[in-house]
Amino acid sequence: MSGPLIPSDPSADAVRRSALRRMRTVAVSLLLFAAAVYLLTLGEDGFWGYVNAGAEASMVGAIADWFAVTALFKHPLGLPIPHTALVPKRKDELGKGLEQFVGENFLHEDIIRERVLGVQVAQRVGDWLAVPANAERVVTEGSEIAALALGKVRDDHIEALVTEALVPRFREEAIAPLLGGLLAEAIRDDLHHGLVDLMLEEMHGWLLANPDTVHDVLGERAPWWAPDSVNTYVINRLHLEMVRWLAEIRERPEHRARRALDSMLGQLAEDLLANPDTQARAERLKDRVLDHPAVIATAISLWQALRKALLSSLGDPHGAVRRRLLVEIDGAAARLRSDAALRARIDTMAADAAVFAVDRYGAELTAVITHTIERWDGKEAARRIELHVGRDLQFIRINGTIVGGLVGVLIHSVSVVVP
Repeated sequence: MSGPLIPSDPSADAVRRSALRRMRTVAVSLLLFAAAVYLLTLGEDGFWGYVNAGAEASMVGAIADWFAVTALFKHPLGLPIPHTALVPKRKDELGKGLEQFVGENFLHEDIIRERVLGVQVAQRVGDWLAVPANAERVVTEGSEIAALALGKVRDDHIEALVTEALVPRFREEAIAPLLGGLLAEAIRDDLHHGLVDLMLEEMHGWLLANPDTVHDVLGERAPWWAPDSVNTYVINRLHLEMVRWLAEIRERPEHRARRALDSMLGQLAEDLLANPDTQARAERLKDRVLDHPAVIATAISLWQALRKALLSSLGDPHGAVRRRLLVEIDGAAARLRSDAALRARIDTMAADAAVFAVDRYGAELTAVITHTIERWDGKEAARRIELHVGRDLQFIRINGTIVGGLVGVLIHSVSVVVP
C-alpha cells in the first residue's frame, strides 16, 4: 500500500529546486547552442565541416543523455516508452536492491568491527568526560532522569513487587540452611564478636545512665510486703552487680559468658544446617514473618524514605549523590585516558556489541529500507529523488554534449583521412 513521504524542509527543497533548474538551463543551453552551430555550418567544408560534425554529434549525445536521465523519473515527452519512468515503476525492486546493497557492503562483520575500533570509543569518551562541563552535564541529566524514574514508582508498585515477586520467592527458598551457613561463617571469622562488644558497650552505658528507670522496673516486681528500704537496697545492689557483670564481660574476651554465647550460636548454626526440628521452626518463623501485614508496610516505608532521600540529594546541585557521581566520573575519565589496556577492552566490547547487534538485527534494519520505499507513492518518490540528485544528473547531459561533440570531430577526422 502506497503512502506519502515524510514531509521535507520547504526551504531546503526550494534551494534544491533552484539549483536543479539552473543546471537544466545550462544543459538545454548547450543543446540549443550545438543545434545553432549545426544549422549555421550545415553544408560547409574544411574547418567548418569539422565544426558541423562536432555540433551534430553534440546534439545526439545531449538528446540521448537527456532521454536517459529523464527516463529514470518519468516518461520522456509523456510517451509510454518501454523501460522508462523506472523509479515510479520499479521503486520496490530498487528498494530491495538497495537493501541488499547496504546489507552486503555496510552491515558486514569485518567492516563494522574495523569501523568501531577505528572510532576509539573509550578514548573519545574519556576525553569528553574529562571536560568538567561535560561531566557536570552527565550528572545533571542523569539526575533528572533518575528523579523522573523514581517519581514514576508508586507505593502500589512496591506492594505488588513484595507480594507478587519477593514473598513467593522467599517462601520457595529454604531459609534454615542459608541462616545456618551465614551464622557458621560469621562464627568462624569471629564476626559476631564485634556485635557482642557493641551490645555490651551500649547496655553498660544505658545501665549507668538510667538508674532510675532500672529502679522503677525492678521496683514494680518487688514483694509488696517487704519494707521499702529493703527493696531499695536490693534493687541498688542488683543494678550495681549488673553493671559490674557487663563490664567484666566487656573487658574479658575469654569470659565464660562469651564462651557460652559462642557455644550457643555454634550449636544453633549446626542445628539450622542439620536438625530437621530446628529447620522446621525456622521455616515456620519465616512464614509467620512473611504473612505479617507489617512486611508490606515496612517495605513501603523503607522505599518512601529511600526515595525521599535520593530525590532530595539528586535535586541538590551540591548534594552527596551528585558530588559522588562527579568524583566517580572524573576517576573513570582519568582511567580511560591513562589505561591503554582498559581502552582496548572497552573498544573490543563495543565492537563485539555492534557486531552482535548487526548479526542479530541487521536484516530487520535493512528491511526498513524496503518496507519504507514500498509505502511511498511512486510519482512523489520520483519527484523527491529527482529533487535531491537531479542537479548532479544534469552533468551527465552536459558531459554527453561535450564528449559527443569531441567524438563527432574525431569520427569526421577519420572519415576525411581514410577515404
